[in-house]
Amino acid sequence: MMKALTGRIIRFGRDRRGVAAVEFAFIAPIMLILYFITVEAVQGIETSRQVSRLGAMVADLVGQQDTMSADALKGIMQIGETTMRPYNRSTPTITVTAIKISSDEKGAVPTVAWSGKLVDGAYAAGPAKNSPVTVPLALKTGDSFLIRVESNLGYKPVIAWSDKENASGLIGIFNNIEMNEVYYARPRIRREISCTNC
Repeated sequence: MMKALTGRIIRFGRDRRGVAAVEFAFIAPIMLILYFITVEAVQGIETSRQVSRLGAMVADLVGQQDTMSADALKGIMQIGETTMRPYNRSTPTITVTAIKISSDEKGAVPTVAWSGKLVDGAYAAGPAKNSPVTVPLALKTGDSFLIRVESNLGYKPVIAWSDKENASGLIGIFNNIEMNEVYYARPRIRREISCTNC
């Protein structure tokens, strides 16, 4: 009886049928995880590029205007918002700030000329008029005008996306990845762009 049992154990150890199925069972979950991580990384990188393009496009459209109104600014920002398609798990916040840089005895002083903001598709007031603002030193030249577009997006990956506000665990860590871009441009047609009701 012992000899028969030992023979069966030896035959079982030498039997190679089903090895491929066992190897597949070990490797398949790892391969699937790597695949989904790769797909999500590519989508995240592409969404980050879209946030950058959004800022550049909005600044370019604003810079081509003679004058601006709150309705026109809202329309331009809504056009910018649509450039995020097909991504639709969250909406970007877009802030357009016109900056007048004047010269005085202290040097170049940048202040807000007008501004507007688009939050969740609704137009709102941006930074207050005549409030001081910082600009990069390379752009801080006296008697000039700048358009600054700030685009912010809370990126929600597909693999961790949750409709709950306060998700926990792995979902909570990756549920809202901040993507920000600041883009500066100068007016194209006039030296300054005025806005009547911004």
